[in-house]
Amino acid sequence: MQGFELKANARKQMRENAPKLFFISIAIVVILTVMSELQFRLPGTAAAYSKALERLAAGETPNLSLYFTNYRPVGVMLAGLLLLIRPVVEIGFMNYCLKTSRGGKGSFSDALDGFQFFVKAILIRIITTILVALWSLLFLFPGIVAFYRYRQAYYILLDTPGKSALDCIRESKKLMAGNKLNLFLIDVSFIGWYICDMLIVILLPVPFSLPIVSIWLMPYTGLTSAAFYDRLMTQMAV
Repeated sequence: MQGFELKANARKQMRENAPKLFFISIAIVVILTVMSELQFRLPGTAAAYSKALERLAAGETPNLSLYFTNYRPVGVMLAGLLLLIRPVVEIGFMNYCLKTSRGGKGSFSDALDGFQFFVKAILIRIITTILVALWSLLFLFPGIVAFYRYRQAYYILLDTPGKSALDCIRESKKLMAGNKLNLFLIDVSFIGWYICDMLIVILLPVPFSLPIVSIWLMPYTGLTSAAFYDRLMTQMAV
């Protein structure tokens, strides 16, 4: 029921904030898509991936050398830089959704505010990725639990910019205690949209990714997640 109410309210806010919300969503989708395409197409990266697939198809045993033999340092460095910038772009859109979810009139500048948290956003991404990877070594399920344990860290950073990355991660762990399944079920309820988006990307006859559904899906999930965070904070304050 909680997920149904949050999603219904998110759709209502999407209608109330159209068309500006969708213009911002288009801008963010374009930025993230271009970044993803560049990560794959930078010098040496696409060639390395293709060569690795060819060697695997020829029957070679999978190993790291398959992927790194054909890489070029410049391509790897630039792809790594784009990978670091990605969470900054994402936290900016989360900031816009959080303000909109709270009844404010978010602006495009709000979506760019992620650059205020450049270092901390990157640290949160690196630390949580390492933690999830370590838990995943035990088994898939502990890794999934860890992923949901740290989902609120960016929202906490947005609300309290003075906190360190580690403090945000610790507070997210407290907030998500007993609430991980609820957020997982909300995420699962969007799976049809994600499949639709993936199919369109695969089936459209264009030489690059074109995630059209994401223009609707990003604000939908973003507003729902922001409202879920606010509900957790309200429960914590009681």
